[in-house]
Amino acid sequence: MCQRSLDADLALALTLNGRELLRDEPPLKVLVMSATLEGERLAALLGEAPVVRSEGRMFPVDIRWGRAAQPGEFIEPRVQQAVLQALAEESGSVLVFLPGQAEIRRVHEGLREALGGRPEVLLCPLHGELDLAAQRAAIEPASRGTRKVVLATNIAETSLTIDGVRVVIDAGLARVPRFDPGSGMTRLETQRISRASATQRAGRAGRLEPGVCYRLWSESQHEQLPAYGTAEILQADLAGLALQLARWGVAPEELAWLDAPPAAAYAQARELLGRLGALYASGALSAHGQAMAELPTHPRIAHLLLRGQALGLGELACDVAALLGERDIQRGGGADLHSRLALLAGEARTGASRGAVQRARQLARQFRGYLRGAASEAVVDPGHPRWLGCLLAFAYPDRIARQRRAGGGDYRLANGRAAQFGEPDSLMKQPWLVIADLGSRQGQREERIYLAAELDPRLFDTVLAEQVSQRDELQWDEREGVLRAERQRRVGELVLSSEALPGLDEAARSQALLGLVRRKGLELLPWTPELRQWQARIGLLRRLDLEDKGESEWPDVSDAALLERLEEWLPAYLGKVTRLAHFANLDLASILAGLLPWPLPQRLDEWAPKTLEVPSGSRIRLDYSETPPILAVRLQELFGLGDTPRIAQGRLAVKLHLLSPAHRPVQVTQDLANFWRSTYAEVRKDLKGRYPKLFHKLDPWVESLNNKKIDR
Repeated sequence: MCQRSLDADLALALTLNGRELLRDEPPLKVLVMSATLEGERLAALLGEAPVVRSEGRMFPVDIRWGRAAQPGEFIEPRVQQAVLQALAEESGSVLVFLPGQAEIRRVHEGLREALGGRPEVLLCPLHGELDLAAQRAAIEPASRGTRKVVLATNIAETSLTIDGVRVVIDAGLARVPRFDPGSGMTRLETQRISRASATQRAGRAGRLEPGVCYRLWSESQHEQLPAYGTAEILQADLAGLALQLARWGVAPEELAWLDAPPAAAYAQARELLGRLGALYASGALSAHGQAMAELPTHPRIAHLLLRGQALGLGELACDVAALLGERDIQRGGGADLHSRLALLAGEARTGASRGAVQRARQLARQFRGYLRGAASEAVVDPGHPRWLGCLLAFAYPDRIARQRRAGGGDYRLANGRAAQFGEPDSLMKQPWLVIADLGSRQGQREERIYLAAELDPRLFDTVLAEQVSQRDELQWDEREGVLRAERQRRVGELVLSSEALPGLDEAARSQALLGLVRRKGLELLPWTPELRQWQARIGLLRRLDLEDKGESEWPDVSDAALLERLEEWLPAYLGKVTRLAHFANLDLASILAGLLPWPLPQRLDEWAPKTLEVPSGSRIRLDYSETPPILAVRLQELFGLGDTPRIAQGRLAVKLHLLSPAHRPVQVTQDLANFWRSTYAEVRKDLKGRYPKLFHKLDPWVESLNNKKIDR
């Protein structure tokens, strides 16, 4: 394998597992070849296998560093400048690495204008969307008397050899897919390449003769790049991998991996397979899942093809699958998938990407070759347009979407996410959609809808009935502040219909109340300042223990911990709560007190007392809302105290907020002795003029003032 991929990692893991299971004599020999893999890690995985290195034949490449790349910088002007410089300084064709099609298009336009139509320089884009003729034009050697500037994505890093190239210009960026288990969607993100990729790209300049590589970043930045790129298995959609492991009959932890599949992404993949009918409730592979695994495509598409064939919609299913398996074949013109079907059928041409249409047609023919057998539940009207949305719903049950308001561009998806049209679209007339393609910028919650089809909700009563579940829900009526029970028909998080239920199951009612507390937070409960101080006192003692010993007898009573353990301490007290206002009647102090086993309540008062007695005889309340806790006390009440009071068995000095007799701030300190020695004289000068009877002494801690003489 030239580079690691999800399929290569899976193949290696299954090969090693097969070798263990079969135990042939002689044992199966495994040879892994690559120019970019981490040899030591791979050798360790293979049982300390020997590593044989073949340096190969490559001419020297002169690396020329650029200035430091800036975050968020537009790379196109720098690339254009570097190309013009290379054309002036060097001979031979130029290969430029850019992250994506948009950057290629902008650099192409800029260079075409800058070069002014020079016939000896051929500008050749190279990316996966081009038709075969355009790709060949980029790869073939330049004719005599001409030189090429090939503007490529990382498709040219390892997959292709371009004759005549002796200059590489590397923008240092790549667009990589990242799967988000939370949304079930894959996004393309632009990121810095690894040092291994940079080496691979530079090597393209030294295939046939000594070459030059212009790197548009500094040498110091290069040293900070990761040695290798993140493995695809750590950031990809794992549905296909999960299906193949189910077919193999193993779990990920039973196999040896270079990098194990992330648990969250794998769990999401298994959940999807369950929704697609590929797994039984037990987790074993179903007959339908076996049929899906035999099709060389993503499980979503495999499910679409098989269900479409069963309904007598095989031709349409193959066309739809081809459109979903290829990048969008239409430039502009809205998000409606029907328009793409028209392009595929040759019924329309406007906005078509010719190369993408050709590849989609070829892919559709391949899919037709995979489908066998007659329709088992053929529909009576296969030509009706509603079946397009139905087929999409088979593939993307989590992306069934309902309009939030009539005529609006905002939709809520069955997976609970939100999506919207970025501009007016004909599909905004549809209350129900299935969204095939959507995406967002990093940090955005709402997805942008790029490709979709309308969905007839009546299909939920027939062929899409498998998508519908029934759930009894107890929900708070926010307007009335009461708990209501209803039976809902749902598609994921979308409610199709509901009806009121007459009674409230006690266990379900308790769960609904706990859910309400989780949604609204613990502030729903009748907290008092005194209880918040109690919580902070325990939290302080717990933190001190953890810092000193790594463990603590004090329970975690933070808001986060209390919310996490709601079921352990709150349900028993919710019997009389039927309205929002009833939460105010809970005796929260008694409820929380039950979380402290004996003898911790007594120790709490000793080690983190509510108040401290000062030399004046007053008991001053401590404020535990900060660490260390604050003792705000009038300065004259500390006369006679030589050092800062300490709590928690002497482990922590309190923070003294020293006040004037009028309770105005004078000084903040945790070192009272030092205050008396170094600061008090200056403070005394200021206070003596206003309070001469109180501040006439220079050494106040030597002789305590009589409590009766203190002005309170």
